[in-house]
Amino acid sequence: QVQLVESGGGLVQPGGSLRLSCAASGLTFTTYVMKWYRQAPGKERELVASISGASIYIDYADSVKGRFSISRDNAKNTVYLQLSSLKPEDTAVYYCSARRGAGHYWGQGTQVTVSS
Repeated sequence: QVQLVESGGGLVQPGGSLRLSCAASGLTFTTYVMKWYRQAPGKERELVASISGASIYIDYADSVKGRFSISRDNAKNTVYLQLSSLKPEDTAVYYCSARRGAGHYWGQGTQVTVSS
């Protein structure tokens, strides 16, 4: 049974930082592309960042380039998203996903709120 468990969300002031973690189990972690999505109230879910199994291919949404950084530790079956220079518009539920071929798994999400 595949499980993805996100953590690290919270309330942060504009300009602040957070690090999100997603611990995976029940899958061969290195064979999955890991992605972070987010969904703000009233908006569609959007892809924020993705990273290939060996961390060779990394991509970001234009809205977060230069501010967010995705990484993974295959020894710990964990993917991270470092959020920096946060803006109120970054407020959303952040979801971790694992994708390989037709297999696509989701975590339960972690809330990030950017507000003064």
